[in-house]
Amino acid sequence: MKFQRYGAVAGVAVAASLALSACGSNNNAPTGPTSSASGTSAASSCPSGTLSLAGSTAQANAISQWKKDYQTKCTGVTVNYNANGSGAGVTSFIQKQADFAGSDYSLSTTQAAQVTSAGRCGSGSAVNIPLVPGAIAVVFNVPNVTTLNLSATTLAGIFNGTISNWDAAAIKAENPSANLPNLAIQPFYRSDTSGTSYNFSNYLHALGGFAAANKQWPGKAGQGAKGSSLVASKVKSTAGAIGYAEYSYATEDSLSYAAVSNASGAYVPLTQTNAANFIAKAKVTQSGSDTKLAFDYTYAAADAYPATLVTYEIVCGTGNDSGQLPLIKGFLTYMDSSAAQTELTSEGYVPLPSAIQADNATAIASLQ
Repeated sequence: MKFQRYGAVAGVAVAASLALSACGSNNNAPTGPTSSASGTSAASSCPSGTLSLAGSTAQANAISQWKKDYQTKCTGVTVNYNANGSGAGVTSFIQKQADFAGSDYSLSTTQAAQVTSAGRCGSGSAVNIPLVPGAIAVVFNVPNVTTLNLSATTLAGIFNGTISNWDAAAIKAENPSANLPNLAIQPFYRSDTSGTSYNFSNYLHALGGFAAANKQWPGKAGQGAKGSSLVASKVKSTAGAIGYAEYSYATEDSLSYAAVSNASGAYVPLTQTNAANFIAKAKVTQSGSDTKLAFDYTYAAADAYPATLVTYEIVCGTGNDSGQLPLIKGFLTYMDSSAAQTELTSEGYVPLPSAIQADNATAIASLQ
């Protein structure tokens, strides 16, 4: 069965984000696998063994916290995560080096064909399970400047090299009260195959006239750095720098980040609530156990931050190794649980709308 819904989850993610805004930090006592959105047990019994995962750096901070919590509850389980980027993670999955992979874009037609030709899932195919929504922060390091408005058009110019100085007319026009220095702009981008690059370039393409979305950064200016963590680190250490990274890296490194323009040209500040508002308007498409989200960049509410992403877990729908299947289903079920999703806010992400949690729970239970 295949169906689509448009904006069906609107408001749910907003309420979840607001309700969770007072959640504690990593120092809170870990909450073990409890209940998911569907009301089923997240881990009625704990499996034993080692789970090997790879992929998205955007979700790395969430996975780091979740595996601590899950391993505390299920002491016989070891979860290893190689944050090698979305593209490399999917390759690791196809080559059977990972039990499932995190990717900030759904499995492409080419990748799906590789899964089939490699027999990765036996005679079956892989499915996409969206589990970690978040925002992409435009991080910058401009001396004596902590707040900026940057339109998609201006950002496209910066990352293409046509706007190369912080006191350029385009930036001044968007920030008339800012004390912008005569300082060269140093753009940093992801050098690896990256879902963050895909989603950010998709936003710039839709609203700023940038090159078509690509997992390999399509900009014409700047320096590459592997992984969101290194992009954030480079921006922090370089005067005049600008880059893009998942929001948790901006907060982790205490970086300044810009408000960006929406389809109406209004500047929307990055908050988790604003990101949740935009994600809630995504088009959700399902086919069996496979779920995909498509963001609507024409949505122009003043409280909806449009530079967002969602990390999918790429896993075999059927054909999983029988010995690993309890581990795969156990950890995925925990990731989808209310306990785990609640922690996303304190980690700098956005919890899933409950309707998608329920869809995920059904998909995870069906894995074979």
